[in-house]
Amino acid sequence: MQWMWHLFWIIPVFGGSISAGLKALGDANERRAERAQERYRLKQEVRLAEVQAKTGAADRSEAREREVRQLLAQHQQVTDSWAAYELDPVRLLEYPVMADVREPLVAELHRAMLAADGLRPAHAGDLVTRDEVSEYRDAVHHLSTAFAAAESEALRRGWADFDDRAQGRISRAQKLFGVAADPAATVAERQQAVARARDEISGLIVLPRRTAAAIERRVAGELER
Repeated sequence: MQWMWHLFWIIPVFGGSISAGLKALGDANERRAERAQERYRLKQEVRLAEVQAKTGAADRSEAREREVRQLLAQHQQVTDSWAAYELDPVRLLEYPVMADVREPLVAELHRAMLAADGLRPAHAGDLVTRDEVSEYRDAVHHLSTAFAAAESEALRRGWADFDDRAQGRISRAQKLFGVAADPAATVAERQQAVARARDEISGLIVLPRRTAAAIERRVAGELER
């Protein structure tokens, strides 16, 4: 045991170096821990950013689809409003301006319908870019405005563009088209009513092709029964 006493002289000589070494080792370990924590923090921030980006993209996609669904509904509403004239000759003859494609407002309506129909997606999710949505939005808004302008003009003018004799012919044609749509009328009566109605408006009003086709389908449908 006496030999151990000889080692005590080492402590004063190397004690400071040992202490400094232990401190340096502790500092190094602390720096490694801090770097590890920093790396972990950065990874967490990256993961959070990725999650936020995915969530943001999903939110934007959902908002885009929601807007497109609203535009589709607006588009369909205008289409149905136009069909109320186009497929009903009695209503169309009440406001004949709507049948006159020579009228600037009506011509613009038809151009707007063609443009909007050409951009109309089959499903709301089919439009995936802001430019596509913006283009369709502009087309639908233009269509709505064009229809409102044409209808307003048609309601304002009514039969004012026709003299009394022409107005009488239009009125008789309305009644005859009403007979053609009456399920209580016989096939012969409906066919005769359509022919006479066409004669009444000949030279006054040209029915749109879809209006004429709707009349023929109605009569043909009765003939098939």
